[in-house]
Amino acid sequence: MKRNRILAIAAMLLLGIGQAYWPASAADDNKNEENKRSSWVEMPRSREGMQELMLYRKGYTASYNPDRKTPNWVAWRLTKGHTYGKVQRGQMEFSEDNDTPTPRVNTYDYMSSGYDRGHMCPAGDNKWDKEAMRQTFLMSNICPQRHNMNVGSWNDLELKCRDWARQYGEIYIVCGPIYYRGQQHRRIGRRKVWVPEAFFKVVLRTGDRPAALGFIYENDGKSQPMKQTVRSVDEIEKITGMDFFHNLKDEIEDKVEATARLKDWK
Repeated sequence: MKRNRILAIAAMLLLGIGQAYWPASAADDNKNEENKRSSWVEMPRSREGMQELMLYRKGYTASYNPDRKTPNWVAWRLTKGHTYGKVQRGQMEFSEDNDTPTPRVNTYDYMSSGYDRGHMCPAGDNKWDKEAMRQTFLMSNICPQRHNMNVGSWNDLELKCRDWARQYGEIYIVCGPIYYRGQQHRRIGRRKVWVPEAFFKVVLRTGDRPAALGFIYENDGKSQPMKQTVRSVDEIEKITGMDFFHNLKDEIEDKVEATARLKDWK
């Protein structure tokens, strides 16, 4: 099995832009083979020294921080086909993630906290498969978000990403919380879940005209028009200490990560 995975990864790396993406299941022996083949993402490099537990799901991959009780980042490939489906989120419930160490976060940690259970990989990106959507409701995919942000500006960006996936056929997304250095971070619930000061999202499209965009939304409940949240990927890398889209050819990575033009995206 290990030898087969090495050969598969080596073959992908020879294919070039848009195809050098890692299988989201490369280290997950608990998932079946169908799940292992179904989710391919461009995974970032986490900041050196960051606590992380890798979680490989059907529709996304997450780097979970057992200390903060939130993900460091969540990454997924969103295709045009994934933006459609019959699975409804009303059938789902938030639940503990048994793949994370105890004490595990549960939905009660958020009750009466003043924060929503904010999805990183959205349920709406996973209507194509019941199990994929169910896994978005695992608490390891959730962060405390102000309600106005969760249902407002953050939701608007999620909808826009689905529009882009339909327009371009597929996009690659990484998002997660931002904890500004030097600040005393608020904690909620019995498990002391860290509350982010802000959130980032980076989006990549490949193909003939590769491009990338970054966004930063402050977790303060204030209205944040999308055009005011746009940042370059380079800027978000400096803030988070992460390395996004490093599997691209250097000249392409340098170009797309340095620019931030919302007008280049239909």
